[in-house]
Amino acid sequence: MPIAGGGGRYIDAMSMVIRAGLPADVPAVAEIWNDGWRDGHLGHVSEGLVAVRTPESFVERAGSAVSDTTVVTVDGVIAGFAMIVADEVEQFYVAGDHRGTKVADTLLAEAERLVAAQDYHAAWLAVVPGNTRARRFYERNDWADRGRFVYCADTLSGKIPVTAHRYTKQLVTEEPTIR
Repeated sequence: MPIAGGGGRYIDAMSMVIRAGLPADVPAVAEIWNDGWRDGHLGHVSEGLVAVRTPESFVERAGSAVSDTTVVTVDGVIAGFAMIVADEVEQFYVAGDHRGTKVADTLLAEAERLVAAQDYHAAWLAVVPGNTRARRFYERNDWADRGRFVYCADTLSGKIPVTAHRYTKQLVTEEPTIR
């Protein structure tokens, strides 16, 4: 696979590029995050969490997580992002006009690769029960629903408990043989 300038990787006839997030990406990441979060969470989380998830909060959060962020661009425009923290795919969002394309599958495969590259054998993520589109997407990509748990969502004023489903995916199927 050819390497793109700036350390990115070209995908699918060079229209899609995956690369590390940059400070200049913060506005686009925050917009995708705000829109996607609202699509997947409104009506499924507490009003207290909705009240603190303002557009400005996503700008601040995206700015503080640049080093954890990987973006996918299509024709030079950010189409989605993932934030990886240890073995967790902590955030994963694709712009509305790129949903249902190869963008999400490609970005999720990269998120899995990034977790595995840190020597984790499995990755996990949290999805609110009512976000059926996301849940179907992860299940279609061989993630297993391990049941409900309480996820503590970080906010500027502390943590807010959120009921979520814990999805996991085994990344390494067997230990290497030592000879």
